[in-house]
Amino acid sequence: MSIAYRRRIIVMFAVATVLAVMPASLAARMAPSPSSADWSVLLQSAQHQFGAGNYPAAISTLRSVVSRDPSSAEAFYWLGRCYFEIRDVDQAIAHAQKAVALQPGNSVYEQWLGRDYAAKADRERSFLAARKVKRHFQRAVHLDPMNVSARRDLEEFCIHAPWVIGGSNDEALAQVQAIERIDPVAGHLARASFDVEALKRPDLAEKEYRAVLAAKPADTEPYFDVITFFQRQNRPADMNAALDAVARISPNDPRVTLFRAEAMILAGSNLDRAEEYIKSFLASAPVRSEWPSHAGAREWLGRLYELEGRLPQAAEQYRASLQLEPGRKSAQARLARLEKASR
Repeated sequence: MSIAYRRRIIVMFAVATVLAVMPASLAARMAPSPSSADWSVLLQSAQHQFGAGNYPAAISTLRSVVSRDPSSAEAFYWLGRCYFEIRDVDQAIAHAQKAVALQPGNSVYEQWLGRDYAAKADRERSFLAARKVKRHFQRAVHLDPMNVSARRDLEEFCIHAPWVIGGSNDEALAQVQAIERIDPVAGHLARASFDVEALKRPDLAEKEYRAVLAAKPADTEPYFDVITFFQRQNRPADMNAALDAVARISPNDPRVTLFRAEAMILAGSNLDRAEEYIKSFLASAPVRSEWPSHAGAREWLGRLYELEGRLPQAAEQYRASLQLEPGRKSAQARLARLEKASR
C-alpha cells in the first residue's frame, strides 16, 4: 500500500538522543513530579526510537508515559504504531482504540485504527475485522477531508475489497477525484494506482507517474511510488532515471541503494555492486512497514545469486526471506523451483 502521509513529528535531537539510550525506569525516577513538558520530552524520545526502528525501546518509553498519564492520546497512538511494526495487531488495535476514545476527533488516529483492522483481517482472514476497515477510513476522511493519505487508504480498500464488505471502483474513483482537487501530485499518484489496480492499464498509469516526475516534487515519497512502478514493469533504465531525481533530494536514503541494486539485477549488470548495496540496506535500514521489507531485500539477494549460478546461496536467501515473511509467495515459488531442480 502506498502511504503518502509519512509525516514525521519534529524531534529535539540532542535531548532525544540522550533519552533514547536511557532506561525508561531511570527516566521516570528523574522526573518524580512530571509536567506536560516532561511528557513532551519522553514522547519525542519515543518518536526518535520509533524512527530508528527500536520499537521495544519506544514501547518502554511510552509505557512510562501512560502509566502516569493515562489520558495521553498521543502516547497510546504511538504505542499502537509500535505494536503495528512488530506485527502484534491485537495490541495495535487496543492502543489505537484508546487513542481514538481519548481524542475522537483525530483523523490520523482513526485512520491508523483502520489500518490495524486491515492487518488483522489480512493475517486472520477475518471477515469481522475486514468489515470495520472501511468504516474507520471513511470516518478519518470525514474528520479531515484534507487527509490525503486516509483518502488513499480508502481508495485502495475500495479497489481491492470484495463488494460484500464495501469494495467499489466507483467509490475508489471518487476518492481519486477528491485527491486531485487537493494536491495535483498526490492526484497523479492516486490516479495511477487506480489505472493499474482497478483498470489494469499500466500504460495509463505510466502517464501519471511521468507527470509526477515532471512536477519535480520536493518530497521524496512520490518518487518511490514511481520507482516501484517501473520496477514492477521490469524497466531498470526508467528506475534509474527516477532514482537520480530522488537522490538529488535525499542521497543517503537507504531505499535509494536498495532500488539501485534491484535495477542492476533486472539489467543483469554490476552484480558485485548490487550485492554490496543490498547488504548495506540490510545492515542499516530500519524494519519499517512503510519501507521496502528486509524479506524483500533477502529475496532480491537470492535472485542475484541465481543469476550468478550460486544456487545454494540463493536458496538460503529465499529461506531467510520466508522466515521473515512466511506468506511471501514470490519467495516460496523461487525456492520451490530451486529445490525441484536440485532433486
